[in-house]
Amino acid sequence: MAQAGECPSPQSQIATDRPDVTNSSLVVPAGSIQSENGVNTSRQSAGKGFDGSNSRFRFGVAPCLEVLVDVPNYVGRLTGTVDTGFTNVSPAVKWQASGLPEPANLSVVFGVGLPTGTPAIAGAGLQPYQQLPWSYELSGGWGISGMVTSFFRPSDLASHQTSEATFAIERKVTEKLALFAEYVGDYPSRGASTALLNVGGGYLLSRTGQLDFHLAFGLNRNSPDYIIGAGYSYRWDNVLSATPRAPGRLKLHSD
Repeated sequence: MAQAGECPSPQSQIATDRPDVTNSSLVVPAGSIQSENGVNTSRQSAGKGFDGSNSRFRFGVAPCLEVLVDVPNYVGRLTGTVDTGFTNVSPAVKWQASGLPEPANLSVVFGVGLPTGTPAIAGAGLQPYQQLPWSYELSGGWGISGMVTSFFRPSDLASHQTSEATFAIERKVTEKLALFAEYVGDYPSRGASTALLNVGGGYLLSRTGQLDFHLAFGLNRNSPDYIIGAGYSYRWDNVLSATPRAPGRLKLHSD
């Protein structure tokens, strides 16, 4: 894991934005590409559904800076009455603050959902959002993290803005296994709020590969009864780094 207060390097262990709702406070190392993917199944009073592949691609474009994009995710019906279709394409920029006190990390994310998905699933129009994911390392393998997000839907006349707050407690059980418990609350400007208790973990297959799992329970009647999911993430290092051309005279050669 990257040292707290520092931006990751290719020698750092993979840090993902899944399976918890709270995104990592760390960016992808400069020159790296990271793919995060997963599937969920859920149940609410109207029926059961699934969604996948929940794919996010993250690109380390500079030290402490990444560009990410969420690609369309399909929501399907298993039983009952469930809307089906695709989510939006959502690009974003993430910047990690460097030089913070050693136990702490903080990032700022600005993104927008483009109106490419099914309106019944994704809504209508552009949907900008901003996030502040943070983390704080405690002793003994413990850590806490959280995120504050503001989602904006200018085209939605009923509810223009939704605030989301998360808080997670994490424990590194072994060198490869980490577990977490997380609270997730969504609070629209108009309408009923939702709340989830989300538990799960991640297992390192290697320094750059991770399996994950999670199980969430609704805490009020407006929330899903449950959500069960699993996923896989992998990072390729030094992919975006161009080999610098040494200064000097032009060298001509022939095969």
